[in-house]
Amino acid sequence: MSAKDPESGSTHEVSLPPEVKLLQEVTPPFFPEGGSGMTILVDWPPGHPGLPPHRHSGPSFGYVMEGALRFELEGEPERVVEAGGTFWEPGGDVIHYQDGNALSDAPTKFVVTMVCAPGQPMLKLVDEEELKERAHLRAPRPSDV
Repeated sequence: MSAKDPESGSTHEVSLPPEVKLLQEVTPPFFPEGGSGMTILVDWPPGHPGLPPHRHSGPSFGYVMEGALRFELEGEPERVVEAGGTFWEPGGDVIHYQDGNALSDAPTKFVVTMVCAPGQPMLKLVDEEELKERAHLRAPRPSDV
């Protein structure tokens, strides 16, 4: 079976039955040596804004199970990832601005697997001062145009 990766467009030959579908394949910039992995399930109610701006110590890989996720990383435009879609972030110094429910009338559920650097928290909130200092790195938002 030949599977095309929707994120990068690369094609790899894999020997999997037709019931198994490649959802995402990426090459993250790094994996923290001695890091640990964890998988979480997030179930936002309708209209939930998600977490405040934050960063992760290592890369994260996610899959939207139901609903629609409003997703924004530093330097990338805001986008909506619908049920069945995937997302990832490199971790490290990149700010994750949005991960809220894009729907006002239905819940959004997604699963995320994260690689955490040793001795560091899985998630660290970004304070207002740093957000101001790095504002020039944020992509224009629909409300800015």
